[in-house]
Amino acid sequence: METTQIKGSESKSKLKRSIIDTDIHGRAPREGMLKYMPRIYREQIATFGWRLPAQGGMFLNGGTNGSMQDVNIPEDSQNEDTYLDYLRKNHLDTYNIEYGILTGGGYEVHAAVDTDFAAAVCSAHNDYYLERYLSRESRLKGSILIPKQDPILSAKEIDRVGSNPDMIQVVVSNGAQKPYGHRFYHPIYEACVRHNLPFTIHVSMEGIGINNPTTGAGHVTSYIEYRAARAHIMAAHMASFIFEGVFEKFPTLRVVMMEAGMLWIAPLIWRLDQDWKALRHQTPWVKEPPSEYYRKFFRITSQPLELPPTTDMIKPMMNAIHCETNLMFASDFPHWDFDSPTHAFPKLEENMWDRIFYQNAAELYGLPQRKASKGVALA
Repeated sequence: METTQIKGSESKSKLKRSIIDTDIHGRAPREGMLKYMPRIYREQIATFGWRLPAQGGMFLNGGTNGSMQDVNIPEDSQNEDTYLDYLRKNHLDTYNIEYGILTGGGYEVHAAVDTDFAAAVCSAHNDYYLERYLSRESRLKGSILIPKQDPILSAKEIDRVGSNPDMIQVVVSNGAQKPYGHRFYHPIYEACVRHNLPFTIHVSMEGIGINNPTTGAGHVTSYIEYRAARAHIMAAHMASFIFEGVFEKFPTLRVVMMEAGMLWIAPLIWRLDQDWKALRHQTPWVKEPPSEYYRKFFRITSQPLELPPTTDMIKPMMNAIHCETNLMFASDFPHWDFDSPTHAFPKLEENMWDRIFYQNAAELYGLPQRKASKGVALA
């Protein structure tokens, strides 16, 4: 992972072949979202504030406001294009990004008590991104933020903006009140299927607000513990999807697991397969080994990329989780643990590189092939 702005030698190794970055965080300043909110909530905010829990207040993240160390991200409340211009210059152009998927921010709505207020914030967030980013930069695509606490309001929001071609997935936080395989969430998946949108789980808000504690043993103290626990929560969501039979009811639904790493999935699906063989009579609707459900219905993103201690372990682990079809590159720009497109991965075979850095995401999200594909760029 990269912890500082990319300069020097990396700028000379600019990618010749364009890529898709599946996790870029834009800025949606709260003052900028106000104009998209109903008057009643603008007045409430003016009087009482935003009434949203904050993840950043509980743990010390890796950089100021979570951004890269030694990098000053411009913030100009009088000019909303300041950050967009910064994003173009320091990321889209630098790394020859054909498409960048904005995964938003504002996940604190997923831990809020007032679901009507959360729904209004989600709508304002989506409208802000559509107007301030997606309509102004053709390389960017967006994610629909939903108030997942209320599946009916969530489905309504998906139906409201899901037909917009620039919105290519639905996004929720990893922190939750119930595992995502629970039938409580079915109205959300029905809406995702109606609009052919993947359902994406992005790490955040674990143990915050109304969400369940970070671990089964309770809350943790330090950010490094909090960070480690995210994969465990994501694993619980994966098992829930499989054993609750979600994909039998919604066979065209695809689930993306974002920013929780990837190699931990190998021992998880091995164990799930073994347990399923012994306990399959308890879930007769699970018709195939769990590893097959993972292969068919889940997609994962690479950041933060965890690497084994020796290089000879990398290839078999990547093969075990079907990286050639299931893994998509993500940088997490501009956060402190940003993974560089040119430095994060070990050297890959050309076909594997192309699948991870472009084709898998293009197929999942229905994005066009490269406008220009000559040249070879291997990480």
